[in-house]
Amino acid sequence: MNQNNKGKHTVCIHEGQIKDKQFGGAISPIYMATSYPFLDVEDKRYPRYFNTPNQQTVANKVATLENAESALPFSSGMAAISTSLFTFLKSGDHVVFQNEIYGGSHHLIVEEFSKYCIEFSFTKGLDPIDFESEIRSNTKVIYIETPSNPLLSITDVKAIAQLAKKHQLVSMIDNTFASPINQTPLDLGIDLSIHSATKYLGGHSDISAGVVAGSKEMVDKIMYKGRNFGGNLSDFMCFLLERSIKTLALRIEKHNENAQFISEALSKNPSIEKVYYPGLTTHKNHDLAKDQMHGFGGMLSFDLNENLKASEFLQNLAMIKPSMSLAGVESTVIQPSLTSHALLSAKEREEQGIGDNLIRLSVGLENKEDILGDIEQALKNCT
Repeated sequence: MNQNNKGKHTVCIHEGQIKDKQFGGAISPIYMATSYPFLDVEDKRYPRYFNTPNQQTVANKVATLENAESALPFSSGMAAISTSLFTFLKSGDHVVFQNEIYGGSHHLIVEEFSKYCIEFSFTKGLDPIDFESEIRSNTKVIYIETPSNPLLSITDVKAIAQLAKKHQLVSMIDNTFASPINQTPLDLGIDLSIHSATKYLGGHSDISAGVVAGSKEMVDKIMYKGRNFGGNLSDFMCFLLERSIKTLALRIEKHNENAQFISEALSKNPSIEKVYYPGLTTHKNHDLAKDQMHGFGGMLSFDLNENLKASEFLQNLAMIKPSMSLAGVESTVIQPSLTSHALLSAKEREEQGIGDNLIRLSVGLENKEDILGDIEQALKNCT
């Protein structure tokens, strides 16, 4: 574990930065080379080997934020997820997945795992007993996501970590919605923390990236597997990602504040059936979220009343963008049944509570009154 005692803001800005020894610039230089020396060099650098200067800068910064020994940047969140899973799973193995996970992860599992003769189970709930009941003699990995996409459900991270250790399994978490500012799963016993860095770590809707953090031993194994899969992140994207992470702590604080305000206001709106946000005291796992998170995040979801049409609500929005991704400085909104979870069957969505009137809101950094005002006028103008 990294024992860095500096504050999150300081770590975001300074950790891992490359010193410009030639000109003394205030930021890390970009090393765009794809070819480096090999004679008399112990660590032969190559972009696909995850060891170029800018790749290592991002890795060091994220590792420190996650209180991890090591980290590795990838070209996307799915590259980080798939490479991590295939590192610790082989033909004949079994993995237990949380039933509420990102649609892209779900699609990877159901479409690809059987081709490699890897068995898998989805839990029926989120209690530790739901996970333990799915463990088999050939189980190797437990995979969770909390807060979950899109219903913001909360899983007991410490309990799952303990369960994994009890059965000598590798535990993984998709920590994207929380970010390492709001949640540090390794401190709770999880082995590997994975992010779609396209989201909060990038934070400006202009980077596609992923990252995984954990012990040096585990991350090294993922790195060697990743060299075969080729999911490395370019040095220019690493430069942009490092730039973005410098403001991560500051941005997350504002995301948290705005989302809390919006969720409380929407909970009182008669046009809203239900609001899903762990910062609400009415959330079924509010106390657990309060215990294991440092902040409740910028993501929330809500069900429109059945007499309203989601498509009409989305079209009525003036400032908030109906957009496929999330976690940028601008507020965005999606209808999960048509986007993030469209690849699930109607039955699977129903089982997870993802109805056609469910709206997922990524609360941005605009004035919170302006965000709420746009939602309220869009609701008011629904016929």
